[in-house]
Amino acid sequence: MALKTTHPVLGTRALNRATLARQLLLRPAPMGVTEAVEHLIGLQAQNTKPPYYALAARLDGFRPEQLSALMESRAVARIVTMRSTVHTHTARDAVALRRLVQPGAIDRELAVFVSRKGLDGVDLDRLATTARALVEERPRTPKELREELLPLWPDADPQSLSVAARCLLPLVQVTPRGLWGRGGRVALTTTDRWFDDPAQEAADVDETVLRYLGAFGPASVKDMRTWCGLTRLGEAFERLRPRLLAFRSERGTELFDLPDAPRPDEDTPAPPRFLPEFDNLLLSHADRGRVVPEEARGRTWTGNQAHRVFLLDGFLAGIWHLDEAKDRTTLTVEPFARVTRDRRAALTAEAERTLRLMTPSDIPYDIVFGTPET
Repeated sequence: MALKTTHPVLGTRALNRATLARQLLLRPAPMGVTEAVEHLIGLQAQNTKPPYYALAARLDGFRPEQLSALMESRAVARIVTMRSTVHTHTARDAVALRRLVQPGAIDRELAVFVSRKGLDGVDLDRLATTARALVEERPRTPKELREELLPLWPDADPQSLSVAARCLLPLVQVTPRGLWGRGGRVALTTTDRWFDDPAQEAADVDETVLRYLGAFGPASVKDMRTWCGLTRLGEAFERLRPRLLAFRSERGTELFDLPDAPRPDEDTPAPPRFLPEFDNLLLSHADRGRVVPEEARGRTWTGNQAHRVFLLDGFLAGIWHLDEAKDRTTLTVEPFARVTRDRRAALTAEAERTLRLMTPSDIPYDIVFGTPET
């Protein structure tokens, strides 16, 4: 895509503050939970607790019971969408976004299992029809689904059968899975069976571009591709160009944005924020330098497991752990570098705010600081 040299430059701090504003992380937002989940276009939810901590960091007065109530009423649900990972979405997005973003991901994910010979001889159309009947009869766990499908294809890899079913069908993780303080095994049914009004078209590509910019902009075409996995997005951005503002990053990348979206001054204060593992703030751009400084790259993962992270002055500055014993909760802060007394006090205050929201009032808590490695 040709880059016009007249585009104004947005420096890293300016991009940081703009993104934090869209992500509701500059100040707790006076926004309802459903509205926030829709604005953020879903919450990363490989584990059950991250959506709750993501909202605690962003919303004024959030209580975890609010999200649980929405899940029980089926206003929001857990489903595989962007990047072939589980997200918590509104009912509308669970259907429409999956229909938009999953076809390519389905092909890629199924191709992996096909290449491993796990689905040799399996009629995928028959598998989809059979699996649909099973999960719509009653929600089934992946293990139950494998056990029902394996007699039809005894030479297939059992795990490949259940993964193929998940790829081919829009499968919701039903409650009590994902409820705060309760939980349960993963059990699956279709969006058709779970929602009252599932008959929706796939989300419109152009509308989704605008929503992405509203939640993650300013951003490049490649940034959005990283977020959702869709290809040929450049065509949509070109169609929308007359409605968008164009900038360039310090590296020369063309960035697009909504004209009326907030782009705060780069010196706007950014209070500390404690984020869950896999938070979309860290996963939704090709260039993560707007949030992740070079010295922090690669320090938030152990193997395939992401750590909870915190922000200082808007940038990734360390990880945190939560030990929830029966009679006491301990939040341990591990900065990547030494922090000043003022920043330590600000981190402590934010940790206390998080714990007051997310732990029972009758359970005492401690906040402990680890020693930086550097």
